Amino acid sequence: MRNRMSAVFSLLALTSCVSAPEPAAVATATPVVASGAPIEVNILAINDFHGNLEPPASGAKVFNPATPREWGMTPAGGSPRLASAIAKLAERNPANTIMVAAGDLIGATPLLSSLFHDEPTIEAMSKMGLALTSVGNHEFDEGWKELRRMQEGGCHPVDGCQGPTEFKGARFQYLAASTYLDTGETLFPPYAIREFGGVKVGFIGLTLEGTPDIITPAARVGISFKDEAETVNALVPKLQAQGVEAFVVLIHEGGFTTGGLDDCHGLSGTIAEIVPKFDKAVDVVISGHTNGIYICTIDGRLLTSAGAYGTRVTDISILLDPKSGDIIGKKARDIIVAESDYPEDPAQVALINAYKVKAEPLMKRAVGKSNVAVTRATNNHGESAMGDIIADAMLEAARSQGGKADIGFMNPGGIRTDIPFRDGAITYADLFAVQPFGNDLVVLTLTGADLEALLKQQYQPGGNNILQVSDGFSFIWRQPAGKPIEIVPGSIKLNGQPVVASQTYRVVVNNFMAGGGDGFTVFKNGKDSVTIGTDIAALEAWVTAHSPLENTIRGRITRAQ
Repeated sequence: MRNRMSAVFSLLALTSCVSAPEPAAVATATPVVASGAPIEVNILAINDFHGNLEPPASGAKVFNPATPREWGMTPAGGSPRLASAIAKLAERNPANTIMVAAGDLIGATPLLSSLFHDEPTIEAMSKMGLALTSVGNHEFDEGWKELRRMQEGGCHPVDGCQGPTEFKGARFQYLAASTYLDTGETLFPPYAIREFGGVKVGFIGLTLEGTPDIITPAARVGISFKDEAETVNALVPKLQAQGVEAFVVLIHEGGFTTGGLDDCHGLSGTIAEIVPKFDKAVDVVISGHTNGIYICTIDGRLLTSAGAYGTRVTDISILLDPKSGDIIGKKARDIIVAESDYPEDPAQVALINAYKVKAEPLMKRAVGKSNVAVTRATNNHGESAMGDIIADAMLEAARSQGGKADIGFMNPGGIRTDIPFRDGAITYADLFAVQPFGNDLVVLTLTGADLEALLKQQYQPGGNNILQVSDGFSFIWRQPAGKPIEIVPGSIKLNGQPVVASQTYRVVVNNFMAGGGDGFTVFKNGKDSVTIGTDIAALEAWVTAHSPLENTIRGRITRAQ
């Protein structure tokens, strides 16, 4: 952890404490014997790819150094250009370059990946040379056993073999130091050791301890999550006993900044609390989860995050002292995977096209019509047109199955995008992009007092999280400066009548929310729960029945001044 810089190129010896195959596109040069000079190693890091094999519509954030608090967007991302960027960056130091990730490669993915249970994304990452990744919360969207299949390969236990070729699993290694099975073993190896010029570097992979709060109840069964800092600090002496003095942590947890895209101004969030607790031997922390874009120094450690969706790469350079084995210099820069800067990698294009052939019939199936784009953007009261539609769809689905249901609630974080306007046609792919999780819908009973407590939980330290509600339900909220949300007394109404604290009401939510997800723990008070089907099926049925759609906010939520 001393500060001495030198541009010396050396090797990447292909050794590890795990047996994962080596990356295909990175680190293929012939090893050489290290001299006494410092050894430069390049770490190419991504996070929160979320199966964006094709460029996300949002592109990448860019900013003008002259006005660093202002930013715009540029077309970027997609696995073909990401692979090209990785290969180009590795050319500078091919023997000493490694690609890593900080979780959420899969889960909450676009239809092209999710339709095949994210096998295309695993194959894309393997082809571009990913070596190691931590496990993110979304890697558990289909449960830990399915995540094991992503590592090991094989056919899906329900849908079978759907892809164009046999799915052989990841050629990179998941690391899960803080994720334990009920057997007492970690889900995946806790760390990997790689040698660069004879100097060992330890990579430790972590999942945020709060994962149980943001995954479905079924996904939590059989696993537990430990404190991140305690996990790392227990591993450091074990790795030091194996000759490791250079430590890189891959953690699926992150923070927020208030300044420019990479000036780390005003860093806040859980990661800012965790990093100072790490053993002083930790030199570099590669983070994710919040989709932040930052390069920071915290307590002498380099902390980075590369946004999301494959639109950026953090290019990290470390210098290893061949005598002490320690990192004696470190720096990083933000690389935008811009459409104008990187050509498409042919192997990635071929992979995508092969899956598109398989997916095309479902993706193009028409399910409804719209007169305009339908957006998830909220008004000043916290309500959105897309949120109204989804809540109504949930309520209608519950009632259509013969069950009594009074209110539908939708968490805004589960509304992933807008329904675009393309000649008025809405496809299944459009709806799946809005709700990609494949959640089940659950009908349960809450009291009127529960409903008021639930609405108060919309206030959260990271920002208000206003629930979207179905037709017939309304409420008024206010927020005095610097204080939590208040619900205006008597304003919670169902079909124009005040909700009574002692009465019971049947509400429908997705299974993520029913388990207390996104901090809405009141749902866990629910009684007599019944599962009625999937969120995407409910949305499809509603859109088909109520087309053409309008982008109308119905005025169910009011913020009082």
